[in-house]
Amino acid sequence: MVQMGSGVIWTPLRLCHEDSIPDMEFIYRLQHTAAMDWFRESGSLWGYPAVLFLHTLGLGTVAGLSGAIDLRLLGVAPRIPLAPLTRFFAAIWIAFAVTAVSGLVLLVAEAEAKLASPIFWIKMTFLALALVNLRLLRTRVFADPKIDTHPLASQAKFLAATSLLLWVAVTTAGRLMAYLEKGPIG
Repeated sequence: MVQMGSGVIWTPLRLCHEDSIPDMEFIYRLQHTAAMDWFRESGSLWGYPAVLFLHTLGLGTVAGLSGAIDLRLLGVAPRIPLAPLTRFFAAIWIAFAVTAVSGLVLLVAEAEAKLASPIFWIKMTFLALALVNLRLLRTRVFADPKIDTHPLASQAKFLAATSLLLWVAVTTAGRLMAYLEKGPIG
């Protein structure tokens, strides 16, 4: 979302007038609650650093496990059978839940800065694409019970390559947010 002047806001979804986004006021009020003020400003390891750690751990797990699956699909470690890798998808989704919850807390803590940042919206776009790609890998590649008995289709390798690129993009955009944004913490 980017302020365009005259109360007009651009988001990846639409161009709209600031007054037509009722949830924004709610999010801004949440940002300025006593709990969020403590979270941002206390300096306690149980505040911002702990949630940021959980966010990093979750995203690292999602990207790491996805990357391992992707590299196997691209031909790395061909002796490792593919079918057992299906078990990793549950761990990926659990790690994503940790990432999403911690990310929501981090967003609320700095809602005004994050929601006005193009890099935040770029990260969210890459994240949405990466999750769709992950779902396609699960349903189009790993749904085949005979995955290890025949050569992989080119679609599997394409999805694996795009998955690697998308998770690198999500991670890079997330790190750039710390350097390219100016907020109460960043």
